[in-house]
Amino acid sequence: MNNIFITGIGTGVGKTVASACVAEALGAQYWKPVQAGLQDTTDTQTVRALLSNPSLVRDELYRLRMPASPHLAARREGITIFEDKIVEHARKLQQPGQPLIIEGAGGLMVPLNGDVFMLDLIRALEAKVIIVAQNYLGSINHCLLTAMALKQAEIPVVGWIFNGDHHSNEDDVVEWSHYPRITRIPRARKLNKDFVRLQAELMGPLLQQLVTA
Repeated sequence: MNNIFITGIGTGVGKTVASACVAEALGAQYWKPVQAGLQDTTDTQTVRALLSNPSLVRDELYRLRMPASPHLAARREGITIFEDKIVEHARKLQQPGQPLIIEGAGGLMVPLNGDVFMLDLIRALEAKVIIVAQNYLGSINHCLLTAMALKQAEIPVVGWIFNGDHHSNEDDVVEWSHYPRITRIPRARKLNKDFVRLQAELMGPLLQQLVTA
């Protein structure tokens, strides 16, 4: 399967905006299989509003009301999230010659149910991974733990997308992890289609090269 999985070093590091920029750059479909928290705008709705071609955005498979870990939100609603159901749906969404951008929830060790973590789902999807990171106190540790887990699981990594203002930490993370930097997405004065289109144009050539490597 031609899947690219967008994971983060934690929650709130900018996966959704990064996913929109990657989907725009590759002309790819976007899909977030599990959405926990429906009170505000969902990630799917956000990406749909940011892409030049919103018809490439696919609806969630699991929509959970509680803003919490997927396994906890699903348990609260009496729902079980099945890994094989997500994988089967991903196969149905596949289009020849077009990648499917899949946004995860939180980081690699976020549980989907009592036995399956996000890392397990990535492996089952046979996906390449883009890691989204942001600088904050403790982010180096979170970055390198994420990289270590992916290496131990022998999951291919496309590279890093850093969000926010530049910090020398990102140069260190690239060197220590041996994964390339795809781009850094700056803080948006106004988050809209024009911003996403510009970021997609800037990352596009290197991203295409790394994805097909």
